[in-house]
Amino acid sequence: MEPRELEIIDFVLVNPQCSSKDIHVGIKMSLSYATVKRILSKLTNDNLIVTEGQGKATKYSISSAFKLLHPINSDEYYSKEIDERIIIETFNFQLINETLSKINLFTTEELNRLTELQNKYNNNISQLSNLAYMKELERLAIDLSWKSSQIEGNTYTLLETERLIKERETASGKTKEEASMLLNHKDTIDFIIANPDYLEPLTISKIEDIHSILTKELNIDKNIRKRRIGISGTNYKPLDNEFQIIEALKQACDLVNNKTNVFERALLILVLISYIQPFTDGNKRTARIVCNAILMNKKYCPLSFRTVDSIEYKKAMLLFYEQNNISKFKEIFIEQFEFAVNTYF
Repeated sequence: MEPRELEIIDFVLVNPQCSSKDIHVGIKMSLSYATVKRILSKLTNDNLIVTEGQGKATKYSISSAFKLLHPINSDEYYSKEIDERIIIETFNFQLINETLSKINLFTTEELNRLTELQNKYNNNISQLSNLAYMKELERLAIDLSWKSSQIEGNTYTLLETERLIKERETASGKTKEEASMLLNHKDTIDFIIANPDYLEPLTISKIEDIHSILTKELNIDKNIRKRRIGISGTNYKPLDNEFQIIEALKQACDLVNNKTNVFERALLILVLISYIQPFTDGNKRTARIVCNAILMNKKYCPLSFRTVDSIEYKKAMLLFYEQNNISKFKEIFIEQFEFAVNTYF
């Protein structure tokens, strides 16, 4: 976000229900009135500011979505240690039904960019034979299995992952659990490819099915957890009541099912499964697969996450946990969608 946009937002935060004239006079930067109006229009389109009234009587206030969408400097945020950060320590029960259900996550500019990329993907695959398409999908599946597992601490390299999946050759010095994690990812992706509409509509039992395939032969409890868990690197505490967990996950499913925009549906489930933490382990893995299943069911380009930095991914997720802010995770989603379209197929 540009400094002049930040200054206008800061002014509106302190002076709700202000006019464009008030903002023009009140900010410290020397900007023309036309520029102020143009910035206000952009901030309104970006869901950061809301208006009331019309014409000269228009008043500006910070939107209810501001906390969720406004850009945060993650370097500055994480310069503070865990116990120094002021965070939302517990699950926000209003987030799903009162915030996420009423706003658009993407700006018009972002949606235009994503739509252009999807059109490019459609054009690319229209020129591929079915065999060529399946080969590219296999390549993406290997990359996704590797990166998704790496984010969870798996030490296999991409080359070792390819050998494991294609030739069932395990890497020396690696554990059986690491190999199982990777093979489970590939099995789950294959299941989604074979059953593209399995998660339509999205339900708790179907998410549990995906989690079960992903955690097969691993020492991880199946089904919705019944005990408290902690998350390393943060003081955010997920729900610890089984019935509240089930209710939150049901609300997330309903939210995704009711959204019409595929990009929003995919991004929402990607962050919400991780935020709710319905399982004792394997939540983020499950979220990435379900996100891709939603994209693939509507014939959208899936994501491999291959170039995402594991630390940056975790930092973006922690920002959502601690501040209910999705801006960094949205950046990752858009970047990875662009990478997938430009790299595969």
